[in-house]
Amino acid sequence: SGATIPIVSANMNSVTGPRLAATLARRGGLGVLPQDMHLQDLDAAIRWVKDQPVDFDTAYDLGADTTVAEALEQLLPVAGRGVVVRDGAGEYLGCVPATRLGTAGPDATLGDLLHGASTAIDAEDAGTPRHVYDVLTAAEVDFAPVTRHGRVVGTTSPTSAIRSDIYTPAVDRDGRLRVAAALGINGDVAAKAKALVAAGVDVLVLDTAHGHQEGMLRALDTVASLDLGIPLVAGNVVTADAVAHLVGAGASIIKVGVGPGAMCTTRMMTAVGRPQFSAVLETAAAAKSLGAHVWADGGVRYPRDVALALAAGASAVMIGSWFAGTLEAPGVLRRDAAGKAYKESWGMASAKAVRERFERLDPYERARKALFAEGISSSTIYLDPERPSVEDLLDMITTGIRSSATYAGASSLAEFHERALVGIQSAAGYEEGKPLPVSW
Repeated sequence: SGATIPIVSANMNSVTGPRLAATLARRGGLGVLPQDMHLQDLDAAIRWVKDQPVDFDTAYDLGADTTVAEALEQLLPVAGRGVVVRDGAGEYLGCVPATRLGTAGPDATLGDLLHGASTAIDAEDAGTPRHVYDVLTAAEVDFAPVTRHGRVVGTTSPTSAIRSDIYTPAVDRDGRLRVAAALGINGDVAAKAKALVAAGVDVLVLDTAHGHQEGMLRALDTVASLDLGIPLVAGNVVTADAVAHLVGAGASIIKVGVGPGAMCTTRMMTAVGRPQFSAVLETAAAAKSLGAHVWADGGVRYPRDVALALAAGASAVMIGSWFAGTLEAPGVLRRDAAGKAYKESWGMASAKAVRERFERLDPYERARKALFAEGISSSTIYLDPERPSVEDLLDMITTGIRSSATYAGASSLAEFHERALVGIQSAAGYEEGKPLPVSW
């Protein structure tokens, strides 16, 4: 897939938009844009990701007349972030650190908060991440615009500089950020696949809830016969037989998981599915024997879940709802009665997703399809005030993976799979392993 860390964001409407996809790729992961986006929107999103800076962060561009309340629908007042302020003609006026949003009145405009020239980093003279870090800390700023020939091309912070020294971006042969896109198995899949490749997509994901069916095999065979020159992912399945059929039809990566996701009600509605570790263990072995790989899709709530999936043989782990509660995820930041920030998340087979997917149908047909939906239509995913960004979660996840590999005496993910010893523990043993946030 071209990723440099084994993390993929789920092709869910509430999880992966262009900003999250770009941020994830900048740190070595891969974002999968959802199939429910209209083709022209997918095209625009792919091209947008390709245009984003690799070495610096994508700016939050807002107008000078934007109010603080409106800005706080996109950002939290935390250090290391900020807003690039532009006038009505799009000309750069200055920057406002996100922390300033927490002390200003909600009706104040960003233009009101501009005071003096901002410390800026010249992209041509930026040098190493260490140099950027030293410049920012010497100036005592936690956020700064990055300019090239007088034009703002991104933003950075001391933490961002450190991350640039740790992570290796996932880029294509032209040095642009990589991005994946999903498509369903119905309609003219060949035409859509060719259009996405023309837009610059790096990986195609053929996705349906029940991937071991004739419709998937036909669609996969159709796309594979186009010889597009990029990896094809297909799913979701949970058995070795399904892996064999999908690989035989042209997939090089198999998406594994039926029912483990937080927004998924499949197991409760249908009694269909399989515990995720068992599914990954069997399918990964089958895929390896065929020269293919698996992505473990769903059931990830803690870094330990990522480590377990990798130990079972997954080459990457797909994360959904956990990433939905981040600044980069699509949707507006909302606040509950206590002032805690959250975003909404929903399942891709839920009534909400069905309404969006079939919005072009007449009202009767939409209502008819909504009767038979599965999945949660609205879930509140709170942002962790200590880790509000997807990058913060990546730091935590990769820390867990590295430590897991160290405990297993492994220096690579392949070696980790070979050396990891997975056992079964009691509920009491599991509870014993949980940290206590307060004393007892």
